[in-house]
Amino acid sequence: MDLRKVRNIGISAHIDSGKTTLSERILFYAGRIHKIEDVRGGGDGATMDFMELEKERGITITSAATSLKWEGHSINLIDTPGHVDFTVEVERSLRVLDGAVLVLCSVGGVQSQSMTVDRQMKRYNVPRLAFINKMDRTGANPESVTKQVRDKLGADAVMMQLPIGREDQFSGVIDLITMKAYYFDGSNGEKIRTEAIPADQVEEAAEARTHMLEALSMYSDELMELLLSEGEVTEKLIHKIVRDATINQGFTPVYLGSAYKNKGVQLLMDAVTRYLPSPLDRKFVGIDPKDPTARIPLESDPAKPFVGMAFKIMDDEFGQLTFTRVYQGTVKKGEMYFNQRTGKKDRFSRIVKMHSDKREDVEMGEAGDIVAIMGLDCASGDTYAAEPNYATLESMFVAEPVIKMSINPITRDGMDRLSKALQRFRKEDPTFNVYTDEETGETVIAGMGELHLEIYVERIRREYKVEVEVGAPKVSYREAPSQDYAFDHKRKKQTGGSGQYGHIKGTMGPMTDEDREAAEGAEFLFIDKVVQGRIPKNFIPAIEKGVRNSLVKGPLAGFPVVNFKFQLEDGSYHDVDSSDMAFMLTAQELMREEFGRMKPALLEPIMLVEIECPESFQGSVVGNVSSRRGIVNNTETHGKMCKIIADVPLAETFGYSTDLRSMTQGQGTFTMELSKYRPVPGNIQQEIIAERKAELQPA
Repeated sequence: MDLRKVRNIGISAHIDSGKTTLSERILFYAGRIHKIEDVRGGGDGATMDFMELEKERGITITSAATSLKWEGHSINLIDTPGHVDFTVEVERSLRVLDGAVLVLCSVGGVQSQSMTVDRQMKRYNVPRLAFINKMDRTGANPESVTKQVRDKLGADAVMMQLPIGREDQFSGVIDLITMKAYYFDGSNGEKIRTEAIPADQVEEAAEARTHMLEALSMYSDELMELLLSEGEVTEKLIHKIVRDATINQGFTPVYLGSAYKNKGVQLLMDAVTRYLPSPLDRKFVGIDPKDPTARIPLESDPAKPFVGMAFKIMDDEFGQLTFTRVYQGTVKKGEMYFNQRTGKKDRFSRIVKMHSDKREDVEMGEAGDIVAIMGLDCASGDTYAAEPNYATLESMFVAEPVIKMSINPITRDGMDRLSKALQRFRKEDPTFNVYTDEETGETVIAGMGELHLEIYVERIRREYKVEVEVGAPKVSYREAPSQDYAFDHKRKKQTGGSGQYGHIKGTMGPMTDEDREAAEGAEFLFIDKVVQGRIPKNFIPAIEKGVRNSLVKGPLAGFPVVNFKFQLEDGSYHDVDSSDMAFMLTAQELMREEFGRMKPALLEPIMLVEIECPESFQGSVVGNVSSRRGIVNNTETHGKMCKIIADVPLAETFGYSTDLRSMTQGQGTFTMELSKYRPVPGNIQQEIIAERKAELQPA
């Protein structure tokens, strides 16, 4: 396998930008499928949306992987979901990919989810191309979208093509490198016709080419000199500069087309093979298990010892399927490899290449490949290597769940099947949590949003044939101190035998910005400032443990405590009566009795909501947002459609989709994602605390 000709790419975007439609066209033009199916509207549904639920709802829920050939290149392609509820699917795909295609709608432009995907690409340094889709829509404006990519995403985006006609007149594209016009003929746009640039666009194309070359000259001194001396710029040189700038410096070439109308897809694929990196162009490092600060460079070399990451897990009727990216070495069928987290040795008995939900058996996978292994028992994010304690790969970022609901089987015999289902989904999806509420004894599921949990409940009904009752969604509130408090707390207990003595002094309160940096994203910072052995060093961890134990359930209403700093400055101990246990209990007693002195407040999750509706309904939609304690940040109008961006408390968003539909005669759509936590207003805080106390009262 020539690694220079391998591309591992993902397709990511905001909801309904046309990712799955684009994937379908790519598979068709690459000869992987022989008939184009559409995401909505009869037929068998799109190839990459293979779950029944995906076909019914016309949305992508799990990322599907496939491999195809294009112009002599091997491409591993992953189609990812757009809904923020399934954000972990995008996260784990981008973690193992070398390049990506960011799909944008020619009318919607950069939307809230495009920003989330952009953040994820930057987190893993994934180079990308942008594809402005739906050029046939009314109001298509590629120049405005490219400007938004520059302004909102901070990317150096430059158009590599110009459209020939737009909206219903969109018929092809002008390539600014070759300076030719391309049209897509045949019933499915499979025949590409090359012509001279239409006479009325020659000037515009020359101007756009100059603009593109000037932008590229920032990445190449050679091109800068050629432009200044008015020398000839060859196509070969432009390709080389675009490739280097895309891979190393965050340049984003922009392509145009309409996947649904079969236009522009082949030229995008040519750009993917030409400009996105092969595994040899990316630098990967592993963490040394013996020294977590040391880094081990990994090379895309099939002869080196094997290192791979299990980035996604799926269960089907044949057992567990583990998607693995091979970073170094070769993985062979029937060999034994070590799980770096558990130290366990596992046999890779069957290796397959995936095509959506179909599979082909292969003997091995080499560095740079993405394969699936059958029958492994491991967790998402585990590293496998040829030797124990060889290297681990940094795992991916997992967001905290913001919404929870109770779930119970209607009949007693469904309990086993329900727990099997929950166990499986929890293993597959790190953002899906399951726990038992100690006070009520109910099983609680927690996730990223209403849709996320709704899909899992539906899958339990269908795949495990369990009818379940679901409680109303509940919000995950947090508690946080609002002012500092200096404490001086002593615990003395003397009841026969050895007593308990602990004495601690210091301050506690909310974190400052500097504290947050020191805490590196954690919600609790413990600072030890005790000098001259006033409290022996061996008791300090017990004090920290006592404080930590108290943070799981805050004293206000039993929610987790965040943004909390505890500074230990002084204290005293007793030679006989002091122990780890005594100091731990001292800290817990202090938290229980004195926490209220910091005037704690409840914090609630605030969602960034983006609503699109016809302009005529703008007034009633904005009024409704305000009635839900929402704050409108921005409104934009494109033609007859209006976009409203607002911050709305999660507690007020339940059932919003039904309300929005009835307010806008079914024409309004919205997306939302977690933005921040904010204090709850006083009167509502009292209601929540009263409700919570009633819940926790033993029946």
